[in-house]
Amino acid sequence: MADQIENLTARIEALDTKIMTALKADETARRLTSIPGVGPIIAATVGATIQVPAAFRTGRDLAAWIGITPGAHSSGGKERLGRISKRGNKQLRTLLIIGATSILKLARRGVKLPAWVLSPIARRPYKVAAIALANKMARTIWALPVKGGTYRAPAIMGRA
Repeated sequence: MADQIENLTARIEALDTKIMTALKADETARRLTSIPGVGPIIAATVGATIQVPAAFRTGRDLAAWIGITPGAHSSGGKERLGRISKRGNKQLRTLLIIGATSILKLARRGVKLPAWVLSPIARRPYKVAAIALANKMARTIWALPVKGGTYRAPAIMGRA
């Protein structure tokens, strides 16, 4: 068992170095890692699963493809949003939610974060805020490669 654990650890470290090497070579992946909550694994997964981000008309279309947008049950001008569909890319959705949860944990510890990160925490339960933040991250992931530029943190920072 100990040998198997050592072999798996060595394989994981080798894969981590491959991912980091590929990340350094890819300009878009480097820009994606500047988004809060997006690390090398999420950037590599986005690069592997979404070859042409411009194929999606908007960031919401990408978020819906991932399965991280709430279902709409609206009528008569009253907006009613339900739970997320979970019909899209399970791996990418899970990674985005984990990244969003890590950002919310930082907010709970009192780290200065942008106001758009802190506002869902004040209004909604923790896991709902994590899903909302993951949705926002997916839309930002779409915008960077399609519209160009790099992620710039908002000037207004709040304290949790």
